[in-house]
Amino acid sequence: MNKRIRKRRRERNCQTRGGRLQPGCEGHLSDLGRGQKAIVLDFHNDNPALRRRLLDMGITKGVIIEIKKVAPLGDPVDILLRGYELCIRKKDMQSIDIRVIE
Repeated sequence: MNKRIRKRRRERNCQTRGGRLQPGCEGHLSDLGRGQKAIVLDFHNDNPALRRRLLDMGITKGVIIEIKKVAPLGDPVDILLRGYELCIRKKDMQSIDIRVIE
């Protein structure tokens, strides 16, 4: 079976009706819905300044992040990590790979 077809099937099985990722699925931080928790797996961005800024704010591999609030127009998003809340843009969230735990 083609890799692309398997990947599409896996992605289809990971999303529920509301478009939220199910526990155990992988995606981007921007794919999470309010109240979901995930573990950061990796970063994939070409901007070293953005990567450094995310690391300085405490977003590192292995940290648990929870989506607390979403602004009325969807951007920015308030996340909870390491005991404090942080507002981050959706564009920046798309460069963070996660695995859903709740």
